[in-house]
Amino acid sequence: MAPGALAGSVPELGALFRPRAVALLGSGDGRDAVVAWALGRGARVYAVRGEAAAGVRPAGSVAELPADVDLAVVLGGDPLPVLRQLADAKVPLAVALGPSASTDRLRGGGTRVLGPTDAAQFQPLRDDLAGPGLAVVVPSGPAGRHLHALQELGVRVSHWAVTGGEADLTAADLLAYCAEQPGVGAVALHLDTLRDAPALLRAADHAARHGVPVVALPAPVDPATAPVLQAALRQHGVVPVGSPDQLRDTAVLLARARPPRAEGIAVYDDGSSGAAAPFAALARAAGLPAEARPGAPLEALLADPGTGLVVCPVPAAHPPHTDLLARALADAAETTDKPVCVVWGSPDGTEPAYRKTLLGSSRLAVFRTTANCVAALAAYAAHHRRAAGHRSPYEEAPETPSPSARKARPLLRPGHRLSEHAAKQLLRAYGIRVPREQLVTSAAAAVRAAAQIGYPVVLKASAPQLSRRAELGLVRVGVTSASQVRDTYRDLAEIARYDRVDLDGVLVCQMVERGAELSVRVGHDPLFGPTVTLGPGGALAEVVADTAVRVPPFGEREARSMLDELRLRRLLDGTGGGPPLDADALVEAVLRVRRIALELGGELAELAVDPLVVRERGQGAVALGAHALCRPATPA
Repeated sequence: MAPGALAGSVPELGALFRPRAVALLGSGDGRDAVVAWALGRGARVYAVRGEAAAGVRPAGSVAELPADVDLAVVLGGDPLPVLRQLADAKVPLAVALGPSASTDRLRGGGTRVLGPTDAAQFQPLRDDLAGPGLAVVVPSGPAGRHLHALQELGVRVSHWAVTGGEADLTAADLLAYCAEQPGVGAVALHLDTLRDAPALLRAADHAARHGVPVVALPAPVDPATAPVLQAALRQHGVVPVGSPDQLRDTAVLLARARPPRAEGIAVYDDGSSGAAAPFAALARAAGLPAEARPGAPLEALLADPGTGLVVCPVPAAHPPHTDLLARALADAAETTDKPVCVVWGSPDGTEPAYRKTLLGSSRLAVFRTTANCVAALAAYAAHHRRAAGHRSPYEEAPETPSPSARKARPLLRPGHRLSEHAAKQLLRAYGIRVPREQLVTSAAAAVRAAAQIGYPVVLKASAPQLSRRAELGLVRVGVTSASQVRDTYRDLAEIARYDRVDLDGVLVCQMVERGAELSVRVGHDPLFGPTVTLGPGGALAEVVADTAVRVPPFGEREARSMLDELRLRRLLDGTGGGPPLDADALVEAVLRVRRIALELGGELAELAVDPLVVRERGQGAVALGAHALCRPATPA
């Protein structure tokens, strides 16, 4: 099994949604809701030392429960003693309702536990709705109320889970389970906290492998972590959104709409509203290939091989005209596998055309605002572009340390910063190209090194803690003779003594023809661990804010997408009359740094390849500079 894969480890959670028999323990709030929900699901209900009620059977103790009880609900109090009894009785699942003083101790028993959560977990779901189902995973009842209410709009909610405190089962567990269930068109995921971010990414990848779209409203996080969170979700197939209403609308579209057969978006109106052209302009501004097609027959639009999706904005209700239009749209949706979307702009929202005809269709995706529709269409297009070539990053992740790791690890000094020379040796161990260079400790050795490397050369003062080296005059470029090398070495040593810099030597380096200067960095995110960031390098980094970040593992496709996210991509393409640069070499360098992050990320607080000079196509990329900071040793 590839690292991070979930095969065989997805918990069996069917009883959370359709139990055979339910045991009630305790007498806290929510008892009536649980009973009504269980009976509505067709389950038998047993009360352990509780009051008998209509449809509820008594049980003297947990040990006396029938063997087919597959769900227990603990109503209030400390659930831990009861959970031990349930584990002994081999009850596979339990829900802990109400606050609990022992949430950190609910893991690891034989009974898996959802919660502590609220009675909203037991809100009834309708069984009379058609169409692909939406699985909903939310942290609390209030946070998910708008998603549960989708049933009032004709959307089938196939699974409903309120994770609560996540003392045992997490949102990642629920996501992985729902992705395997038949009839689930998409998963709507509201994330309040991220208790195990790597587990969430593995679950998201599991959903991507099963072809199930996941739309997530991420938890508020530190601004420094937000870009990492967004990038990590996207690279694992999740569509992140920014608000509850976008979560609702985007998830419904992705649940109901099949993958596009073409990229084109036909914006239709019947010629009476003039709404097609403004909508198409907004969609194009969002990067979508939309074209206004007013007055064209719906059948012709859907038959056009260049049309992947049809959307019809209806700014206001105007019966009987809009009644006929709504019926035509609903009927057209039944005849095609291409998505048909409607924006019903009437502020009322009680019109029969909307409430009965449009919402009564399990094939249409219906929106109330143009902005949410455009955002959902953009998310739909982006998601399926990624999904079409999805390959699990865990399949490409190395299972054993590479020979490079064995070479590089002895260079690390826990809690210390490496010199540039040592950092470059680390890069060289991983096959990242660096200039020819020698670390010397005398003027005579510098002259010999320059002769071996070949003139012109660069001389750099070297010390692990040395910063602002250029500002201090400790770098000299274009040294062309032995006498200049000798004099330069002495100058650098004198400046270092004056500024009280304890040198470990002077680097004599090959002078490399310049190109585009970028940087590739390994960092450490508090949620996701090691990260890889690509951006401008050298002096360019001081004036251009332009970065792309990924969480390892990832493959070549993601590395190339990092390049495409950068405005600096134009430099690589030769914009401005320059020659095209070696983008393939840059991708290879990113992948090698990714390997460092995977294998040494736990020991490196940071690593910067800066500047990484990308030369003309075919000439490669060279790391002119590097620095690394090692994490302190972990106490035994």
